[in-house]
Amino acid sequence: MSSMSGQAKRSTIYLEPDLYKAVRVKAAHSHRSISDIVNDSLRSALRDDQEDLEAFEKRASEPVMSYEALLKKLKADGKI
Repeated sequence: MSSMSGQAKRSTIYLEPDLYKAVRVKAAHSHRSISDIVNDSLRSALRDDQEDLEAFEKRASEPVMSYEALLKKLKADGKI
């Protein structure tokens, strides 16, 4: 659980009604603010994006195979 610092920036976001209701209920049940929950969710999404980018970078030097070539190989190997 994180807390907002004095450097927090104010922003207006528009949530779908069902999402707003869900986050409001989660905030009440967890004794956290909606801002804390949204901040944690954004951090998690950005961390996932960074991990994906790192994985792409690691695989950048791997040979590229077209979908058609992959299907031919699978057929030749008797897998399809």
